[in-house]
Amino acid sequence: MNPDLEIDADGRARCVWPGMDAEYRRYHDEEWGMPQHGDGALFEKMSLEGFQSGLSWITILRKRPRFREVFAGFDPATVAAFGDGDVERLLADTGIIRNRAKILATIGNARLVADMPGGAFDELMWSFAPTGPRARPVAFAEIPASTPESTALSKELRRRGFRFVGPTTMYALMQATGMVDDHLVGCWRAG
Repeated sequence: MNPDLEIDADGRARCVWPGMDAEYRRYHDEEWGMPQHGDGALFEKMSLEGFQSGLSWITILRKRPRFREVFAGFDPATVAAFGDGDVERLLADTGIIRNRAKILATIGNARLVADMPGGAFDELMWSFAPTGPRARPVAFAEIPASTPESTALSKELRRRGFRFVGPTTMYALMQATGMVDDHLVGCWRAG
């Protein structure tokens, strides 16, 4: 058996990274690698991936309900209107990651998304998704930290003024939103 897969109590083979954490397994089974569209949904993922930088994803996943609450459901227009008082409110909230640079980047990024016509952010993000057949990874060692596509997406977003959108962060976003599907061969979610 592949050491990067495990058989869960439900009899399904899964990528080993969620471990036995119920929320992490739910995320693996229901979200990760599934195509996700919409300006707001992609803005949320970009924001959360930015907050995750330097931390584990499970930390962000456990805090996601509070993030959604204090960032108005990650509605780009609402977050774009946040001011200094909102920044201070967010910095005082122990339910989220209290990093001023990441909070300011999220608000600034929301302004950039809100300034785009509806659907344009989704179109921009998905325009960098790899096309054509791609070999499914057998082991986690085969999964890159970044790719030419995530590097190109990062460069374009930075050119437009977005922050906390490095190539590794953008590859994680591509995995999370189904632009790429890195479920391992043998995982029940591998499509």
